[in-house]
Amino acid sequence: MGFQCGIVGLPNVGKSTLFNALLSTMQAQAANYPFCTIEPNVGRVEVPDDRIQKLAAIASSAKVIPTQLEFVDIAGLVRGASKGEGLGNQFLSHIREVDAIIYVLRCFEDTDIVHVEGQVNPLRDADIVETELLLADLESLEKRLPATQKKAKGGDKDAEELVPLMERVLVALNANQPARTVLAKTPAERKLLDHMQLLTTKPVMYVCNVDEASAATGNALSAQVQKMAEGRGAPVVVVSARIEAEISMLPTAEEKKEFLESLGLAETGLTRVIKAGYQVLNLVTYFTVGPKETRAWTITAGMLAPQAAGVIHTDFEKGFIRAETIAYADYVELGGEAGAKKAGKFRLEGKEYAVQDGDVLHFR
Repeated sequence: MGFQCGIVGLPNVGKSTLFNALLSTMQAQAANYPFCTIEPNVGRVEVPDDRIQKLAAIASSAKVIPTQLEFVDIAGLVRGASKGEGLGNQFLSHIREVDAIIYVLRCFEDTDIVHVEGQVNPLRDADIVETELLLADLESLEKRLPATQKKAKGGDKDAEELVPLMERVLVALNANQPARTVLAKTPAERKLLDHMQLLTTKPVMYVCNVDEASAATGNALSAQVQKMAEGRGAPVVVVSARIEAEISMLPTAEEKKEFLESLGLAETGLTRVIKAGYQVLNLVTYFTVGPKETRAWTITAGMLAPQAAGVIHTDFEKGFIRAETIAYADYVELGGEAGAKKAGKFRLEGKEYAVQDGDVLHFR
């Protein structure tokens, strides 16, 4: 099961620099001119999680396999993208493929790096991106609604359910509200909303790219974004892409730690971005543990045990009988499976069990 976070923003806000730092590579070209990134760059990163090392140590696992998250660096957007300006059509098609959107907002002043809008204003930049996505959704729904209404009048049951939902979404879009603000009334309606593949249904988070001096504390510009994001219920991460690029070049974990501490930072921007990505995607992690390997698996929160088993292999879901389950805290505190069994903390869960974050599982 793959999860993709698309990195978007106006040109010259630091998207590709951040992408390079996150992946500790230079595969995404970073330069001081618009549309430097044309085709999206895609990279997978390991999700940092201290729990996996503790589990592996207890089980004396020969191999440790963390879970991964995928980042997609998408071409810079400009006003009029929904009408095909710049690389608008390509931009929008690439956005449609990701699960969540990371808005990178420039929160630093630098006369050597031009801003496509002439001056630095992260709130305006966020609105430009959101507006272009909203206009694209509006145009898409206005084209699709008449045909759907015609099917509904002809007795098509799916169309009959879809029309009122499409109309509610159009009301929101016309009021400059993204489709994600339209609350589904039933699980079936939630599925219909997802199947519309609208750009503004995707969850968002904001990354404030600040100057090096503001990496630990943020600045006045990032504070504006924080206030805006709180009103929208979206997470914010403050990052200095330049610092992250420097950290990514350091050869050892100890040197990276020392460098972070010298800046007053407890963890890298990568760790904070991934944590926020997990938050917006509503993800949790479970583990499989044994002498051969300890492995982390990513699932959506609330996923039932058979579906969680299917993430390993589809046959596991089809043949699911029970899930041998130990909570992470119990596994660590009691020294592994034997200790958990002795203390009565080993459980057999059935098909209706919702897997919890940190569960150590073995599927029967």
